[in-house]
Amino acid sequence: MSSSPATSATLTRTLKLPSLVLFGLAYLTPLIVLGIFGVIAQQTGGASASAYLIALVAMLFTASSYGRMAKAYPVAGSAYTYVRRTIDGRVGFLVGWAIMLDYLFLPMVIWLIGGSYLQAQFPAVPMPVWILGFIVITSALNIIGIQIADKANLILMSFQILVIAFFVALSIASVVRTDGAGGLFSSGPFVGDGVGFVGIAGGAAVAAYSFLGFDAVTTLTEETVDPKRTVPRAILLVALIGGGIFVVVAYVTQLVQPGGTFASPDTAAFDIATKIGGNLFGAVFLAALVIAQFTSGLAAQASGSRLLFAMGRDGVLPKRFFGALNSRLHTPVLSILAIAVVGLIAMFMNVATSTSFINFGAFLAFIMVNTSVIVYWAKERRAGRAHNPVLYLVFPVIGILVIAYLLAQLDLHAITLGSIWLLVGVAVLAITTRGFRVQPPELAVDSAE
Repeated sequence: MSSSPATSATLTRTLKLPSLVLFGLAYLTPLIVLGIFGVIAQQTGGASASAYLIALVAMLFTASSYGRMAKAYPVAGSAYTYVRRTIDGRVGFLVGWAIMLDYLFLPMVIWLIGGSYLQAQFPAVPMPVWILGFIVITSALNIIGIQIADKANLILMSFQILVIAFFVALSIASVVRTDGAGGLFSSGPFVGDGVGFVGIAGGAAVAAYSFLGFDAVTTLTEETVDPKRTVPRAILLVALIGGGIFVVVAYVTQLVQPGGTFASPDTAAFDIATKIGGNLFGAVFLAALVIAQFTSGLAAQASGSRLLFAMGRDGVLPKRFFGALNSRLHTPVLSILAIAVVGLIAMFMNVATSTSFINFGAFLAFIMVNTSVIVYWAKERRAGRAHNPVLYLVFPVIGILVIAYLLAQLDLHAITLGSIWLLVGVAVLAITTRGFRVQPPELAVDSAE
């Protein structure tokens, strides 16, 4: 399988706003709101709708900052690129290294969760078989090309949204049967059982994990038509639509099952699905969860491979491997396969262990993107170019404070592992930059018209 030289590596522009929004929503996996509903409802005392509403507002500040940077630097690479361009190449490298935790290991976690669901239903089939199935099919679709993956996302997301719509409709019908139409209007899903703001804020920190990936569309910038206009819009739409779905679903689900007490918080949504729609809908709901994992894995692998491609094209990672595009398919095949290999680790891990540290890199990247917007605003101001201080200063400062709080909510195990990973990155940077004396290689593509 031949690849074009890294020096002429360019991606093909085919994606428009609907495709980017679809990709971002696939990465978010809207159905995850039900997968972790019981955990959030338990922590908030039944105020899960408030938790998601707070998380949505918090994420919008960072989404705005991603939009500002995507407009200023419309190239693949996301947070890694933005920090390199505005602050310093060495800091950018460390951000890219940190966020690799999210991009490299998130697909593995997604495939592991999907395999766990299937293995629980079909115990005769070994877990590695399910994981290999996820990896092979997902990798093949991403290698063939982002347009094919885009069409697969459309079909799979349509099914996922259909199941969510049925869940909401059946929930509403269940509430009306029990409490009448008036039961649809309640403050319960927002105030809970009196746990107070601290409890709800803690739930919001967990709920914010559902939003991880709204920024993933920035990694497809070089495959987007009119990226300076399209990508910022897509980022905000993904956050708004995804957050809207989360709030509505959490609200109606909490109406069906008020409070935060469940036989098993981890499987609360399964029990509720069976309660409102019977065993048949329960089976459909389970199928939708598995398909949601596949859809999310498809988007996560595509996004992660673009980050590796950008870093490889810079020469930060081995250029001949990561910075190469397939000459016929024009996709970063080797980067896609690298993420597939990492996914094989899922065969030897459990869900709790694998998810313990992936959020560290994402939150660090969010903080640094907000910081980049502030630095960019200051540089532009010194150059005599004015930008809206609310969008370029006030919003980023709020974003930094909010995300720093969420980062502090990670358990000690996650922070420890994330810090170790970051220290390894510092060591690699020290070697490649001769003791931090020189900058890492510059991006091969500085702008995209």
